[in-house]
Amino acid sequence: MAVGRALGRLAYPLARRDRHIAGVNLRLCLPELSEGERRALIRRHFEALGCAIVETAFVWWGKEREQAALIRMQGLEHLQRALQGGRGAILLSAHFTTLEMGALALTKATPMAVMYQTPHNPLIADLSLRSRRRLAARVVASDSVRELLHSLKQNLTTWYAPDQREEGRSAAIVPFFGVPATTNIATSRIAEISGAPVLTFFPERTREGYVMRIGAPLENFPSGDPLADAARFHALIEEHVRRCPDQYLWTYKRFKRPGADPYRRSAA
Repeated sequence: MAVGRALGRLAYPLARRDRHIAGVNLRLCLPELSEGERRALIRRHFEALGCAIVETAFVWWGKEREQAALIRMQGLEHLQRALQGGRGAILLSAHFTTLEMGALALTKATPMAVMYQTPHNPLIADLSLRSRRRLAARVVASDSVRELLHSLKQNLTTWYAPDQREEGRSAAIVPFFGVPATTNIATSRIAEISGAPVLTFFPERTREGYVMRIGAPLENFPSGDPLADAARFHALIEEHVRRCPDQYLWTYKRFKRPGADPYRRSAA
């Protein structure tokens, strides 16, 4: 982690675009912070991004015994009980810098179907896909709802993070930190069709290792109102972001949507 933080500090002065995106996101989401507090948080976020790079290598090539020693699961009993229903389980999560360690922890705890989005870099895409195939029971393309439903039918646990921009039929405007955001609302439909219970999953990087928190199944989910369900999940993400704000992915253009781009220099 010392190496990762050092990488982040080296990247900070060079990554002008990412610093700008993070600054816009923090002004929108955490307006109570002063300018100095935001700058300090962005610096810590870059350190977290550096840690994520080191963690990715550790997940891909680390020794299993050393990996297991750093992971502490909380609430695994909720997932185990949920799987007794035979309909799989949907673990709702979000894009934190601990994503790779979170996926590793889950694959060690239960047979997993891991959602997968192909990175643009061919080398990284190949290494990432190999790692997921080695660890997970099933690798599911992020845009394949049919594969996802099939995995749940096989009583697999599925990691699902619908906190990024979405287009098409599954898209709707749902506030995130009180800011309008184009959001994926397909979670409700997937849960309704599959009958799978929905639980939250939020990892956290600590000085002692990694705490992986699995919540109890969400009651009355889906509720019949996909927008209300998405807003409810956004509130849960916000709660965890405030717990470890440097670890959320602030360098993503979360609030860009047709007719509104707060990341343009003139808009900012």
